[in-house]
Amino acid sequence: MPLDFGNISQALRIFAGATAHQSQEHIKPTHQYVALRLVLEGGFFPDEITPHPPVKASRSRNGWILEYAPEQRTDSEQTVFGGMKTKQIDVVVAKNGIGPVVAVSVKGTFRAYRNLVNRMEEAIGDSTNVHVMYPGLVYGFLSLLRANRQSDGYLANDMGVAEDNTISPQIRRYYAALCEMAGRRFIRNDYTRYESVGLVLVENSAEAMGTINPLFPEPDTPLRVEPFFSKLFDIYDLRYPFRAEHLPSVRRAEWLTSSPLFQQVTELHGQSIEEILGYTPRICE
Repeated sequence: MPLDFGNISQALRIFAGATAHQSQEHIKPTHQYVALRLVLEGGFFPDEITPHPPVKASRSRNGWILEYAPEQRTDSEQTVFGGMKTKQIDVVVAKNGIGPVVAVSVKGTFRAYRNLVNRMEEAIGDSTNVHVMYPGLVYGFLSLLRANRQSDGYLANDMGVAEDNTISPQIRRYYAALCEMAGRRFIRNDYTRYESVGLVLVENSAEAMGTINPLFPEPDTPLRVEPFFSKLFDIYDLRYPFRAEHLPSVRRAEWLTSSPLFQQVTELHGQSIEEILGYTPRICE
């Protein structure tokens, strides 16, 4: 079906319902969601992105168009050189002649929330390692946690949401630490920070499988997933097109509304493209 994982809820349902995580099958749909969103909303070309999303771009007389191309989809990761070691990053945008310019690391945690401190240490090390080599890289960290409600039988160490709907102390502490890891805007800023950080608490009960908990993080707080991508795009524009207006290759593309991809998807679902995706793609007439 066109735009598999075009909406985050499709990917999160697989994450929420997974029974094992060793094969990465629980998180790869989210990688595809991120890669596709970098194309549709971000204006990056599919061939610049690893893993390659199931779309292709071509130039028409009137502008850039997108087409559904499932045969081009890959599930690979990009190896990026760091200051201390190489790092495989889940989703990477690399510009020819420039190198990696945007990257997103996606981490999913099912349980054992007492160990989230280990996740923080790993994330800080990854950001430092990569930014030492590429200070201009716009790096995002997206953390998925399963809600694991106490009412469904989860014990304290694995519980995310208590009987009274309060969030577990382990997740609260994790949230506070992630807030300190976000907000790197300029290339001389602290290498341990990420340009954008998002935290998603994913419901895994039968009646709400894959939905995002609307109450945590609280609305209008820094780690909500809604502004995660816009922060990446804003900082990318500041570091690349703003400083190199003479380089067409760093400009983000706009996709024609008449693109076969958009026409096919809207006809299939009978909704606007914004309703289908849950965000507004970077389009022009």
